[in-house]
Amino acid sequence: MDDSSAVAKTTATQPAPRNGFDRFFDITARGSTLSREVRGGLATFFTMAYIVVLNPLILGSGVDSTGGKLAIAAVASATALVAGVMTILMGVVARFPLALAAGLGVNALVAFEIAPQMTWADAMGLVVIEGVLIAVLVLTGLRTAVFRAVPTQLKTAIGVGIGLFLALIGFVDAGFVRRVPDAANTTVPVGLGIGGKLISWPALAFCVGLLLTVVLVVRKVRGAILIGILVSTVLAIIIEAIANAGPSFVDGKPNPKGWSLNVPVLPDQVIDTPDLSLLGHFNVLHSWQTAGVLVVLMFVFTLLITDFFDTMGTMVAVAQEGDLLDAEGMPPRTREILLVDSVAAAAGGAASTSSNTSYIESAAGVAEGARTGVASLVTGALFLVAMFFAPLVTVVPFEAASVALVVVGFLMMTAVRTINWSDYEIALPAFLAIVIMPFTYSISNGIGAGVVSYVVIKLAAGKPREVHPLLYGVAVLFIVYFLRGPLELLF
Repeated sequence: MDDSSAVAKTTATQPAPRNGFDRFFDITARGSTLSREVRGGLATFFTMAYIVVLNPLILGSGVDSTGGKLAIAAVASATALVAGVMTILMGVVARFPLALAAGLGVNALVAFEIAPQMTWADAMGLVVIEGVLIAVLVLTGLRTAVFRAVPTQLKTAIGVGIGLFLALIGFVDAGFVRRVPDAANTTVPVGLGIGGKLISWPALAFCVGLLLTVVLVVRKVRGAILIGILVSTVLAIIIEAIANAGPSFVDGKPNPKGWSLNVPVLPDQVIDTPDLSLLGHFNVLHSWQTAGVLVVLMFVFTLLITDFFDTMGTMVAVAQEGDLLDAEGMPPRTREILLVDSVAAAAGGAASTSSNTSYIESAAGVAEGARTGVASLVTGALFLVAMFFAPLVTVVPFEAASVALVVVGFLMMTAVRTINWSDYEIALPAFLAIVIMPFTYSISNGIGAGVVSYVVIKLAAGKPREVHPLLYGVAVLFIVYFLRGPLELLF
C-alpha cells in the first residue's frame, strides 16, 4: 500500500500489531506505518511553527490596565513549551494526529480586549477559568449540547469574522493601513500607508513578504506561512542594515517610517535557556473586583464561545482527511480529544500564552500519512526543541510577522462559501457577526450581534421553536453585555 492510499480499516482486516507500541497507538490498525507518522508529525510542525513567532508578537503588543507588557522572549518560550506538552498529551491520551498551540483569534481577544481592563495575571486567570469550564462541559456532555444549539452557519460566520479581524490587525500592525491623522476633519478614518502612499522601507518588507507567502500558499508549499515570516525577517534585516530605518518611536516621538515592535537586528545569541518566568503568572479572583462581575462573566463567556467550537470542527475535519470518521461522523476517542483540548486551554492561561486549542494545520500531517498519536509525539517534541530558539523572536518586526495574520485571515474566511446567503434569516445574523468584529475591533461584539439578531429575527418570523432553548439564554447574556453602559450608570 502506498502513502497516498493509506486509510483507516477495521482491525479485522488489518495485520496483527507488530509490538506493544503499535498496539497502543493502533498504527497498523489504522493503516499507517512509523515512517508515515514521523513524516506527518514533521509536516504538521512546519505548517504551524509560525505560532511560536506570532503569538508573542500579538500578546506582546497588548498593554494591560497598568501599562504593563509581556516579555516577548518569555511568551515565545512558554508558547513552545505548552504547545509541546499539550500536543504530546494529545498523542498519548487521545492517540489522534492533532496538534495544539495558542489559538489565533483568542490571543487577539486577550491582548486587545481583556488585558486593557485588568492586569495580565487577571486576564490569564480568566483563560484558566474558561479552560476549566470547558473541561466540565466535556465531562458532563454539555459541550456537544451547546455546540448543537448555535446554528452551523452562524458558527461558520464567527470563524470568518475572526479571520477578517486578524487580517485587519495584520494590516494595521504592518503600517499598510493607518489611522488618518486628522480623522476628525474627514469622513475617511483610515488610509493606505503614510498619506495614502507606501513610502517606507518596512512597508516594502511587508508587501514583498505578503506576496511571497501568497504565492507559496497557492503553490501548496509546506510551511508556507513560516517560510514567509522567515524570508520577510531576513529581508527586513538586510533593509535595516542598509537603510537604518530605526524603531517606530524614537525618544518617545513617532517615526512613521520606522519598524514596529522590533528593529530587525540579529541578537547576540540565537540559542538560549528558555525564559519560563511567566509560568504560573495568573490570578483567577482579582479581575472580579477590578473589572466588575458582569464584564468578567461576559469575557469568560466570549472566551468560551470563541474557543469552544473550533476544536469540534477541527477534529472532524482532520479525521475526515484521514478517513477516520465512524458511522456517526465522529473521530475515534472523541471525548479524550475534547478533554485534552480543554486542559490545553487552561494550561495556556496558566503559562500566560492565552488559550491553547487544536490546529487545523494538523491536516497537513494527515495528508502526509499520519493517522495516530505518534505524529503528535513528533510534533510536540519539535515544539519543545523550539523553546531554546526564543531569542530569535526579538528579531521579527510586525512588518514581517503580519504577513501570517493576513494569510491566516484569508484561510479562515474561505469558509464563508458554506453560508446560504439567499436565506436572510441566517445570512443577516452571519453578516453582522462577520463585519462587526473588524469594524468594532471586537470579537465579542461580533458574536453577540450575530446571536442576538438571529434570535430576534426568528421571533419576528414566528419561528421561536427553531431557536434552541440554550440560545435564548445566550442572547439574554449578550443583550445585558451590550447594555452594560446604561446598566452601570443606573446601578
